[in-house]
Amino acid sequence: MIDRVLFGSRPQLAALRRTAFGAGLRAVAPALVATGTWGLVTGVAMVKVGLTEVEALGMTLLVYAGSAQLAALPLIAADAPVWVVLAAAAVVNLRFVIFSAGLYPYFAHYTLGRRLLLGYATTDVGFAISVQRWTAAREHADPGDDTLAPTRRVWFFLGIAAGNWCAWQSMSIAGIFLAGYVPGTWGLEFAAILALVALTVPMLNSSPTVAGALVAAALAVVLVALPLKLGLVLAVIAGIGAAMAVDLALERAART
Repeated sequence: MIDRVLFGSRPQLAALRRTAFGAGLRAVAPALVATGTWGLVTGVAMVKVGLTEVEALGMTLLVYAGSAQLAALPLIAADAPVWVVLAAAAVVNLRFVIFSAGLYPYFAHYTLGRRLLLGYATTDVGFAISVQRWTAAREHADPGDDTLAPTRRVWFFLGIAAGNWCAWQSMSIAGIFLAGYVPGTWGLEFAAILALVALTVPMLNSSPTVAGALVAAALAVVLVALPLKLGLVLAVIAGIGAAMAVDLALERAART
């Protein structure tokens, strides 16, 4: 019954969806430890700053954005105006505008409502894995490879999203209810950073991605003092620009 509701009743189409969904789950599986660790830290942090368990649950389910949540929590604890909290969260999440632009060519044929749902499920990891896979498939076009077929593509993305959402929410909720038992000396924030580094490094597998990461990292350190996390946003934009510039330079070199 659940299988029919999720994948549909037409056998051939349902099989295609299941295969693509499973491929997405397998693709994101190595990243779920880092995602879960980050979710656990965020769940603990929400309670530690004074949110009730109900408020923390609402935040993790509705906001579903670790960086924005962690940016907003100190402001909430300091009784900052609502508009300041929302502005800080929005600035931290500006990178999703870039992600949306990158995903739009693949999902442009869907209605606005469906794209909004896909937007809620979009994460840094999901974007990186999906676009990397689809770009590689397009560059190495094979007449027999239907990786870019719309149905397969969206269900692959949903498989990634489902794995990531379940890992994040389960560990975040665990952190919310276990926060009272977690000593402040455990240094969970550092563990989360190490998990994210372990997740990011394997993605640096080409000259453009290495260049983009180096530029973004350098600027993030230099501009760390900017208000409202603007340094992070500028670093992300500059990193993407550097990666695109290196990619274009390599393409031109290959043609000559």
